[in-house]
Amino acid sequence: MQTRGILTVISGFAGTGKGTVVKGIMEKYEDYALSVSMTTRSPRPGEKDGESYFFVSREEFEKNIAENGFIEYAEYVGNYYGTPKAYVEKKLDEGKNVILEIEIQGAMNVKKLFPDAVLIFIMPPGADELERRLSGRGTETAEVIKKRMDRAALESEGIEDYDYIAVNDNVDDCVEAVNGIIRASRLKPAFNTSFIEKVRNDLKEKARRN
Repeated sequence: MQTRGILTVISGFAGTGKGTVVKGIMEKYEDYALSVSMTTRSPRPGEKDGESYFFVSREEFEKNIAENGFIEYAEYVGNYYGTPKAYVEKKLDEGKNVILEIEIQGAMNVKKLFPDAVLIFIMPPGADELERRLSGRGTETAEVIKKRMDRAALESEGIEDYDYIAVNDNVDDCVEAVNGIIRASRLKPAFNTSFIEKVRNDLKEKARRN
């Protein structure tokens, strides 16, 4: 059966709790790997190279860009951030299901490079609950909350481009739902061509002998 991992993109509106869901998956299951991004910014206290990020110089990052070494990348507030292709491929070959937690535009770029990637959009139970969660953080002004809600309205137009949705009404249930989607995806024929071909050839051989 299929041994290579599944590349999974997880997106969602700010406030849906997608980060909490991803953390829950990583804590509960051993066959997952969270993609480690590369950045040109300096490490913050407590951050470790190769765990929090791959910290590199601007020159090294741009060299990777020139060599097509990123699945996706962007420049934000003067620093580059990107998903290294080699790291993701390595983890997939090890049989790990690699999770990328990125926004919609990045997700579509991933789908172009990895057509077999599984795209999951984490949904809130409803708009009122999303607003309540954003307000409940207690760290953002009413103006920022409105901007996040407005952005969510725009992002909602791209949800149909995803393969699945998972509603985060309860974190544990959502973790199970996302894990179930990925487990089922591993059984797609496209991911098990060698196994299918072996069984097919064995059947043909038996038919020939009989």
